[in-house]
Amino acid sequence: MRAVLLPVALAVATLAAWQAFVVIGNIPPVILPSPVSTLRYIVEHWDILLTHAVPTTLESAIGFVLATLLGVLLAIVITYSTLAREALYPNLVFFQLIPKIALAPLFIIWLGIGMQSRVAFAVFIAFFPVVIATSAGFASVDRGMLRLCRSLTASEWQVFTHVRFPAALPHIFSGMKVAITLAIIGVIIGEFITAQAGLGYLIIFATARADTEVSMAAIVVLCVCGLLLYGLVALGEIAANRIFSADPA
Repeated sequence: MRAVLLPVALAVATLAAWQAFVVIGNIPPVILPSPVSTLRYIVEHWDILLTHAVPTTLESAIGFVLATLLGVLLAIVITYSTLAREALYPNLVFFQLIPKIALAPLFIIWLGIGMQSRVAFAVFIAFFPVVIATSAGFASVDRGMLRLCRSLTASEWQVFTHVRFPAALPHIFSGMKVAITLAIIGVIIGEFITAQAGLGYLIIFATARADTEVSMAAIVVLCVCGLLLYGLVALGEIAANRIFSADPA
């Protein structure tokens, strides 16, 4: 209960302080709308917000899944091939150091203004944490367990499925939790640049009209969508741990 009550109490206290600051300071809504007015807008215009939330959430989920698959695949290649590790790892770090937002317009030029450019950009900025975390997970396997498997003439596939992969699951899901947030950021950046729908488009459109209340409402809905996606990843971690902990091998 403490793990739930403490963050909820802090969030309520923050919202109460925000509301009091706006009311007592007589802050104009164009500068900072109050939580009450933002919530009222969400309730009254939930259909518009939902219409824009669907493409953002869908594109973020697709980008996250592709980034996870790509990251795990690259981690497997790096783990099992010294040559691939020496060739790929420095370049992955190099590309990670490039400011991602500077490359967003190039994705629009290369892939167009449709969903594919936003998904590709989300994959580009989200796969790196999965690679690093998964590689660390594969490398953290107990060497004694690996020697035992080889002494029992276990195949490389059996070692991977029953030893390496289950042992790396905590690391993999740690990388996935970071990746889901980066995937959402990637999609939002793409929607800022070119989109006709989505929460990022709604935020930039409302900001251009100085309609801060709409922007704040869209940000709140975006946070809720992000929490839902993050929660799905957390539930997937619990399910995966139960499945592999029940593996008789």
